[in-house]
Amino acid sequence: MHITIYSKPNCPQCAATKRAFDRLGAPYTVVDITTDPVALATLQEAGFRQAPVVFVDSDFWTGYRPDRIRDVARRLQTVSSASGVLA
Repeated sequence: MHITIYSKPNCPQCAATKRAFDRLGAPYTVVDITTDPVALATLQEAGFRQAPVVFVDSDFWTGYRPDRIRDVARRLQTVSSASGVLA
């Protein structure tokens, strides 16, 4: 599972999203949109207007979404169970 969080500094929703993924132990990549103008422009052209923007494989959402993060946790648990790894 590949997780990318497009974030910016001093963003409470961004911080909450990263903390939630940290609690899951899920590895993720952070792209700071204040220092990556190409990423910012790409997100804006795609219609995104708030941070964070979270991509999990082919799924995506904006803002702090505990419901979507719980879905990722379930998917991670299913993958761990299927591979015989204890979660």
